[in-house]
Amino acid sequence: MRVITGTARGRKLLTPEGLDTRPTTDKVKEAVCSALQFDFPGANVLDLFAGSGQMGIEALSRGARRATFIDADNRALSCIRQNVKACGFADIAAVLKSDAVSFLQRTGERFDIAFLDPPYRHDILPQILPILAEKMQKNGIIVCEHEPECKLSQRILNFDLQKQKKYGKIMISVFRNPEEETE
Repeated sequence: MRVITGTARGRKLLTPEGLDTRPTTDKVKEAVCSALQFDFPGANVLDLFAGSGQMGIEALSRGARRATFIDADNRALSCIRQNVKACGFADIAAVLKSDAVSFLQRTGERFDIAFLDPPYRHDILPQILPILAEKMQKNGIIVCEHEPECKLSQRILNFDLQKQKKYGKIMISVFRNPEEETE
């Protein structure tokens, strides 16, 4: 697994050992990041259930101003810290141990782009998405990776489900605020 493009292009990324982390495939990462390429510069990014941190690192490599990586697993956190350092992003990244709900409930930060790739088959997204939507900038973008069987609402607070695409056993759902897109 490598950083696809940007300032850290080609850097090899570590992944946590074991079956608890399911890294996003390069095909999915490329599709998501290509779709967001013009949204990354200057963005404050949140990588929830960060795993290896590859989505947040890809955003930083493409010009994001800052990224916050959240994971509850110590192996994942160690991996993220090593990856962030190896890519030269330690000064613009925060790597925090927390469960997603606790972090969202206590943070006062607002995010431009959020990536969520929670454990499959736990129905976490319906609980987390409304809390996350409150922490997003008005023009924010929420990108969820989930199993196709997970059915999400068409609207989460001010964010509409803008796009869904299936990649084999992976579904990507993108939420945006439609009022902000037209302005």
